[in-house]
Amino acid sequence: MAATATNTMFGFVRTYVMLAVAGSAVAAGGQVAGYDAPQLVTYVWAGQGLIGVVALWGWTELADRIRSGDVVTDLLRPVHPVLGYLLPDLGRAAYALLTRFVVPVAVGGLVFDMYLPQRAATYPLFAASVLLAVLVCFAGRFLVNAAGYWLLDTRGVLMGWAVCAGMLGGLYFPIRFLPDGLAAAVYLGTPFPSVLQIPLDVLVERDPPAGQLGLLGIQALWAGLLLTACVLVQRRAERRLVVQGG
Repeated sequence: MAATATNTMFGFVRTYVMLAVAGSAVAAGGQVAGYDAPQLVTYVWAGQGLIGVVALWGWTELADRIRSGDVVTDLLRPVHPVLGYLLPDLGRAAYALLTRFVVPVAVGGLVFDMYLPQRAATYPLFAASVLLAVLVCFAGRFLVNAAGYWLLDTRGVLMGWAVCAGMLGGLYFPIRFLPDGLAAAVYLGTPFPSVLQIPLDVLVERDPPAGQLGLLGIQALWAGLLLTACVLVQRRAERRLVVQGG
């Protein structure tokens, strides 16, 4: 409840800041980087709601279990550790949709003029994009937590993930505000836009239908790459534990 209230409060702050940054063009009914005022409002409030759905930061369960040695119990279970952490995370995300997402969006819709998707296909595309965002974010969090197999203290790695996920993920400002070449490099060269920016772009219909499908393709690619990396890192970590006598 406290997290939902905090996200809602910051929704007001970010909305006014975003509209102020967008400036006179939006005030005159124009667009900035392809967004008009209602789209920016929806971008902000849906983004505040998605923070809790994707669990952008704050998850340290694996790192804590590695530090305490309890991770050995995970290796004795008949389910692969990656899958064992992924399935509960999907359940958490589904619950967060009803609590952390709906409330901020409803508040934003009551106070501001928000943009509603005009194309029926956008709704299932957004749902698929959110699912892919959850997978990408989980994989990223798993990898930074798995650094605990080799590091005594993972706080620096976790902080680096939190900063990059917010800055390059589109939480603080849309990546489309950057020059086209730099924005494309961030989209294609890092997984962070797949966590927040892409689902929000799909929702506000920043691109035509073909562009929306292309964005989902980027998400699917990053989800596949990062989940594969999770399996490989876990396998390497298990070998390390055996060598250490764990």
